[in-house]
Amino acid sequence: MAHTASTPGPARPAAPGDLNPWAAGGIMFAGVLLLVDGVLGVVKGISGLASDDVYAHVRNYTFKFDVSSWGWIHLLLGIVLGCVGWGVLKGAAWARATGVVIAAISLIVNFVWLPYQPIWAIVSVAIDGFVIWALCTEPSKAVI
Repeated sequence: MAHTASTPGPARPAAPGDLNPWAAGGIMFAGVLLLVDGVLGVVKGISGLASDDVYAHVRNYTFKFDVSSWGWIHLLLGIVLGCVGWGVLKGAAWARATGVVIAAISLIVNFVWLPYQPIWAIVSVAIDGFVIWALCTEPSKAVI
């Protein structure tokens, strides 16, 4: 008896170019997280630029910057993160590799910023770590 469309048959393995649905969800989530991390970066940047006492005052720290310097760093990084996140969601070819690089830069910046705002820094480091993992796990395909 031949298999027809209505007759259940053995599960067919996915073709090598097919995108795993779990990975597609991870990539989409990574794009959304890049957008969220970008918004958080913009908020952190505006907070640092608007007020000098919004971040903890740190003494004797190798990577000590004044609050407005941190504000500009986070503001610019947040804008770039948001743009790259949008590109990842749109499936742009440049966005996946750029997303990994910019998330790695953001992870390093937030690690260095840890003494100033530990909770925000840890949340951002976790987001960036997941984004790097998700963007590196599957081959490039558009998710939207």
